[in-house]
Amino acid sequence: MVSLQRKLLLWLLLPQLILWLAGGMVTYRLAAGYANRAIDASLVQSSRALLRQVKPIEQGLLIDFPRAAQEVLEADPKDRVMYTVSTPPGRFILGNNQLPAPPLAASHTLDTPYFYDGEVATDDGSKKPMRIAALYVAYGGMAEPDQTMLVQVARSSANRQELARAMLADTLLPLSLLVMAMSLIVWAGVKAGLAPLARLQREVAQRAPHDLTPLKLDLAPVELHSLANALNQLLASVRSQVGAQQRFIGDAAHQLRTPLAGLKSQTKLALEGASDEAQRNRLRLVHQSAVRSAHLVSQLLLLARAEPGAGPALERCEVDLTRLVQELVAQLVPRALRLGADLGVAEPASPAPLRVYANAPLLREALSNLIDNALHYAGAHPEITVSAEAAGDYTLLRVVDNGPGIAAEDRARVFERFVRATSAGDGCGLGLAIVKEIVERHQGSIVLSDSVPHGLTITLRLPASAAVAQGGER
Repeated sequence: MVSLQRKLLLWLLLPQLILWLAGGMVTYRLAAGYANRAIDASLVQSSRALLRQVKPIEQGLLIDFPRAAQEVLEADPKDRVMYTVSTPPGRFILGNNQLPAPPLAASHTLDTPYFYDGEVATDDGSKKPMRIAALYVAYGGMAEPDQTMLVQVARSSANRQELARAMLADTLLPLSLLVMAMSLIVWAGVKAGLAPLARLQREVAQRAPHDLTPLKLDLAPVELHSLANALNQLLASVRSQVGAQQRFIGDAAHQLRTPLAGLKSQTKLALEGASDEAQRNRLRLVHQSAVRSAHLVSQLLLLARAEPGAGPALERCEVDLTRLVQELVAQLVPRALRLGADLGVAEPASPAPLRVYANAPLLREALSNLIDNALHYAGAHPEITVSAEAAGDYTLLRVVDNGPGIAAEDRARVFERFVRATSAGDGCGLGLAIVKEIVERHQGSIVLSDSVPHGLTITLRLPASAAVAQGGER
């Protein structure tokens, strides 16, 4: 597929090339014409000079043409000059009798030169193109009045062609430089004219998949405004549909929380008051289903909040990550003790607090999900350690456990919604998907790796300042 820039350059530069070729042809024809006129003038001068060497006398013609003059005319083999004097015309008396006679259609006006092209046989048997001037003159004497004499002087066409080529080269060189300069100007103009289109392409290409904010092309040409407006209308329509879908999920999940909480309470009371073992087993299954349903609804609500486009722009500020980790772990320690887990915070490498540029409630939910996953899937009596450290312009937040871990082939899939890498536990497959959504919305990343000697390490890489986060958004 040919790009618009290449098409424009083709349509702008191809006519220049055609005009350059046409200009070269016209220049060559003009140069050949000027060369012909210059050579014709020299031939006329030579023929009249030769005519002066032939003088009529009473007894005939006196030819005063010394041998030295003949050698001068025929000295240059590349620009050889031939001559013929005949009287009456056609009856050779002097020079080279191989010159072709003037065409029959030529006018025989006396003392007026006539020019024509012909070929003359050379010593090696080949024929050489020549430019010939023919001059008819009248002479007379006492014995033979009113006689006509033909003087012909020929010169090789090679000199004419060399002169024409030299004039062509001298003309085409500046013309070629001019065409090259114009081509560079056209290329720069096309590139500058298409720059707003390239900026639009980069803006669209660099956007996150869920970024549906309108395109900004305030400085773009009018021709691009219609395209940008059409794209913005499409984005607004998609944003409206996504918002409606997310509002439906949020409203449905919110409406389900109250009855599910009541169901949990009622099944728990019924389970405590039941005396029949079979009935207790059935109530226990109902209670587990209610707990899982409530957890699923809570995760769906969190996912609806974490997704881009779920509401207004994400409000972020500098968060003291050290304090956030300590407070959250302190809240979850009683629960970890009930499950037989050892949950703690690693000693920081530096006493200075670590900061991240984030939305504190969402970041807290992400870390809570990671710790909750470790409590449920790291096995019996797991050891779970939360740590944080600075890494240049970013801050690393890690959750390490000594459980069975996640197989390498499943690590990409576990970030998909409703995908679980194990059948243990009663999760719904949304925990890591929610964490990934939150981290990416903060222009960060999440990586799963093995712990030593065994277990799983989950590392969150988050911007440490607003400048880094805004740079990631671009």
